[in-house]
Amino acid sequence: MEHLDSKHEAAGLPGFGNEAVAAAGRVTPARIGELEAGQVFVFGSNEYSHHGAGAARVALRKFGAVMGQGRGLQGRSYAIPTMSGSLAAIEREVEEFIQFAASHPDLTFLVTRIGCGIAGYTDDQIAPLFARARDIPNIHLPAEFWQVLSEEGR
Repeated sequence: MEHLDSKHEAAGLPGFGNEAVAAAGRVTPARIGELEAGQVFVFGSNEYSHHGAGAARVALRKFGAVMGQGRGLQGRSYAIPTMSGSLAAIEREVEEFIQFAASHPDLTFLVTRIGCGIAGYTDDQIAPLFARARDIPNIHLPAEFWQVLSEEGR
């Protein structure tokens, strides 16, 4: 697994609140080239499940994502649909993912910045959908999501 870049080095996480510092060990690396045993790559998928760009393409090429399967566990990846057109739909998908991850404590889920690329959402819009993940120890979130969650917790 690749390491965090210097901007998000483990305990430092500059500008982050206490919550984020406490969760420093649960930060998804900015770039993931390989997975350790028991890790799952969590990515945003489109409505057609083409997995042709961004993290979805990485999931397809490296971690067993299946063309045509737009949600759920597939190989060593987990797809969360983000191109449905509404935050409410993404929120339902994220909640389903959180329930799945909580019921699989033997796996570690590395959530990428789902919805913040091609789907066009911001970290400020997507991160709050993962608020309940703060209490699920096997869910790792991007540093940007921890930053937003930390700001919301103040």
